[in-house]
Amino acid sequence: MSQKILLNSKEIGIILHRLACQLIEKHLDFSNTVLIGIQPRGIYLAERLTSILRDEYEVKNIELGYLDITFYRDDFRRSEKILEANKTNIDFVVENKKVVFIDDVLYTGRSIRAALTAIQSFGRPDEIELLVLIDRRFSRHLPIQPNYRGRQVDAINKEKVKVNWLENDGEDMIYLINQEKDN
Repeated sequence: MSQKILLNSKEIGIILHRLACQLIEKHLDFSNTVLIGIQPRGIYLAERLTSILRDEYEVKNIELGYLDITFYRDDFRRSEKILEANKTNIDFVVENKKVVFIDDVLYTGRSIRAALTAIQSFGRPDEIELLVLIDRRFSRHLPIQPNYRGRQVDAINKEKVKVNWLENDGEDMIYLINQEKDN
């Protein structure tokens, strides 16, 4: 197994600011927009973006929630391991709002499909967009594309993208990991 650095801390910071600016361009004051981090790893990205929007761009009206999709996934019964659900925390109305789903890596699209189903329990949004830090574009099983992407990565075969967050992993770093044995 080998790994290489895709993005370091400084590069991640630059991308986060670009994504924040793109959100401001589209949603201005966020008066009719809510941000929803997809559990488990999308919440770190959602919190970082919310912090940048509030602290550096002085956007005051941001509503941030977290959505657990564990039992909405189409593969949740296919595993031998016991699933641990995360917490959903959406304490605002999504009815007729613009919802921006936020996740760290877009891979097959199955997590986003599950999120689309799960959000219906909270109302009917006017519009749903997708923001991802990493878009693995050649791995899609479903016709789902991000509205906002940090970086597009062409990971193939046994390669995996691992996003480490300072809050959870002790560093801001994104790795491309080759899971095949080195010869």
